[in-house]
Amino acid sequence: MSDLQAPLRPKRKKGLVDFLVQFRWIFVIFFVLPFSTLYYFLIYLGDVRSEMKSYKQRQKEHDENVLKVVKRLKQRNPKKDGLVCTARKPWIAVGMRNVDYKRARHYEVDLSAFRNILEIDKQRMIARVEPLVNMGQITRVTVPMNLSLAVVAELDDLTVGGLINGYGIEGSSHIYGLFSDTVVAYEIVLADGRVVRATKDNEYSDLFYAIPWSQGTLGFLVAAEIKLIPVKEYMRLTYTPVVGNLQDLAQGYMDSFAPRDGDQDNPEKVPDFVEGMVYSPTEGVFMTGRYASKEEAKKKGNKINNVGWWFKPWFYQHAQTALKKGEFVEYIPTREYYHRHTRCLYWEGKLILPFGDQWWFRFLLGWLMPPKVSLLKATQGESIRNYYHDMHVIQDMLVPLYKVGDALEWVHHEMEIYPIWLCPHRLFKLPVKTMVYPEPGFEQHHRQGDTPYAQMFTDVGVYYAPGPVLRGEVFDGAEAVRKMEQWLIKNNSFQPQYAVSELNEKDFWRMFDADLYEHVRRKYGAVGTFMSVYYKSKKGRKTEKEVQEAEQAHLETAYAEAD
Repeated sequence: MSDLQAPLRPKRKKGLVDFLVQFRWIFVIFFVLPFSTLYYFLIYLGDVRSEMKSYKQRQKEHDENVLKVVKRLKQRNPKKDGLVCTARKPWIAVGMRNVDYKRARHYEVDLSAFRNILEIDKQRMIARVEPLVNMGQITRVTVPMNLSLAVVAELDDLTVGGLINGYGIEGSSHIYGLFSDTVVAYEIVLADGRVVRATKDNEYSDLFYAIPWSQGTLGFLVAAEIKLIPVKEYMRLTYTPVVGNLQDLAQGYMDSFAPRDGDQDNPEKVPDFVEGMVYSPTEGVFMTGRYASKEEAKKKGNKINNVGWWFKPWFYQHAQTALKKGEFVEYIPTREYYHRHTRCLYWEGKLILPFGDQWWFRFLLGWLMPPKVSLLKATQGESIRNYYHDMHVIQDMLVPLYKVGDALEWVHHEMEIYPIWLCPHRLFKLPVKTMVYPEPGFEQHHRQGDTPYAQMFTDVGVYYAPGPVLRGEVFDGAEAVRKMEQWLIKNNSFQPQYAVSELNEKDFWRMFDADLYEHVRRKYGAVGTFMSVYYKSKKGRKTEKEVQEAEQAHLETAYAEAD
């Protein structure tokens, strides 16, 4: 893309909703933050109580809760009770997509009890956990053991079930892939009440490969066995600034972790963690991390930065200082590094609390951060919710690594959103074609970052108010998302389903592959019991009649037509 000049847009007339959004910080400070802190504390007490139970007791409770789910499913009358969904309230989900499918009448199954770490198996290097276990909970248990999940999503509240059924990524994904790629077994309750354990090489291998990205539409996930890796006490983090045009920034980002000689599996050349932040069309900072021992971190002359303290500068602003002082190195406690973006919700905290990054607020009230995303959603009301959909963007673009520069130029031209988050991940070549997959023949091109068994992709994270909105200009958020989705389809790229989508059904199945998913839905009786993944992701309210008719159409056709 050669023309980066932003299009001229007329000024937008402001209304009451703009006023409510502008001063929403008052409500956040006096209501959302105190209740969020209390909420987090009560959850923490529950987690501690769970950790005090013996393995046998936790396993016994798990088995009893699974039986309750089976019993509930078997009590359902398909002709009267409608489709099945979880009983979790729509506003509890961390993602910004409105869970409108739950506004229709559905047969609810309560999974709220499934939030226990069942076992940490040091011999097999496996963590067996229930789906509502979140990242903060599991790192609190594993990191003191010098163990960790291979992929740990940054925000504390993100759950195992959400990261498996939806989309999970971290700075180690350039080695291990997406969160679902680190799972070795799923325990699933199928539509008919059967409880099965699916692995990549047992009789349920097709189900194993179909679960990721399925949004819980193939059965109820009640436990997962996830790969553990050994870790050290600190992360040695190098901050490298890069200045140039967007293509230069993309190349600097690629060079930070992808050797140009193609030696992508050499641990001497490839860091343990990678992350990039593009702050403007000409400036970016790229961070590479390697695990380091306590002894190394505390050597004379080394700087230790406890970024987890409430009074510390927000991480993305701290990283930005490299643009002025040049490349530097510091040591961050491993668990604090994992959750470096939690306190300020990446940079969304700046929109929620415009002065939240000021030193006086951090010292006085920073310990109350972050606000609980579910409480923000539960208290925003319909008008504010629609405002955010129109005037705010929270999207991830999963693009092949060699197209990152093009994606950055597209975002600048159409949305003008900064900072932009960059995080690489491998997309593995699997025995079957799953919903997301590498480009056909990628291994023949020998592009930077690729290997014969995986193509390197990158998450281009676009989270903030667009430039036109900040300038008070007209901006059509829905149209911008539609354009983004078409760009992704054209460029063999993907959109995570947690985000607000404007895709129609035909385009949805142009972006994702339907074959394995639809085959598994029929084989295991999900059709007519669980809503299809497209209708679960579709924007807007859905009636029971609309969904039932759509499910009937799926029963009568092989699968949704795709180009």
